Amino acid sequence: MTLDFAAARQTMVDTQVRPNDVPDLAIQSAMRRAPRETCCPPDKAFLAYADAEVEYAPGRWLLRPRDVAKMLHAVRPRPGDKVLAIAAPYAALVLAQMGLVVTRHDDGDLKAPPAGAWDIIVCEGAVASIPPAWPKALAVGGRLAVAVREGRAGRMTLVVRGAEDMGSRQVFESTPPILAGFEPEVGFAF
Repeated sequence: MTLDFAAARQTMVDTQVRPNDVPDLAIQSAMRRAPRETCCPPDKAFLAYADAEVEYAPGRWLLRPRDVAKMLHAVRPRPGDKVLAIAAPYAALVLAQMGLVVTRHDDGDLKAPPAGAWDIIVCEGAVASIPPAWPKALAVGGRLAVAVREGRAGRMTLVVRGAEDMGSRQVFESTPPILAGFEPEVGFAF
């Protein structure tokens, strides 16, 4: 039996994106066109449009479609934005469908972003804490979105770079698995 991925994409937008405070028609339209199944291993393609995280490589997970939509809505992509997608293949695909030029950062030291002043940085895995280099890689007015987890609780955090400082806020609850290499540091405290 062959899956109808186009119908699954439409159902995903209608049941997971639109009812969850993502009124942005450009994001909805891009998600209807972006073939999420291409980001999944072939044996997991059937999970592409489920309301679940999908492991696409060891220690790497696609966010739930709802969370990707809400994350992109929070960073407010605009034409001409320079985008960096850190371990975020589906978010990169959706942003490319919106006409943005996206650089993917999937290999090597993910804590050290490629040189540049990025307007948007997104990550689909959770982190125990945001690496200091990520906000520093933002251009003035740039936006970074990543889920920060403390134990079982997680929140999508939006960081915005101003001319002289940074601001951040939690935008919604999100508890994806922690990205490999971004686990909490274990140590001894006095």
